[in-house]
Amino acid sequence: MSTDIFEILRTPHVTEKSTTKREQTDGRVVAFKVRLTANKIQIKEAVEKLFSVEVESVRTARFHGKWKRQGRSRGRRPDWKKAYVTLKPGQKPIEFFETT
Repeated sequence: MSTDIFEILRTPHVTEKSTTKREQTDGRVVAFKVRLTANKIQIKEAVEKLFSVEVESVRTARFHGKWKRQGRSRGRRPDWKKAYVTLKPGQKPIEFFETT
């Protein structure tokens, strides 16, 4: 099994819910889309290595892909996994977008 950081952490998951959660916790909780087979330990190590922070906990959730139609043909979007990463108190928040 490959342990490349960018295979484990696909993208930051920026939605209204994740943004609200981040604001309520002063930037301590961050959401990521992760590889479907990644476990909590791999996610924790990847975040710590990539962003140089200490992780307190990781919560994961799996989602099934939705069925979509285009005319008569029917297809299914792929399944995906989301991880909520909580940083330890006193850690610098992870910034995805630089604000000046």
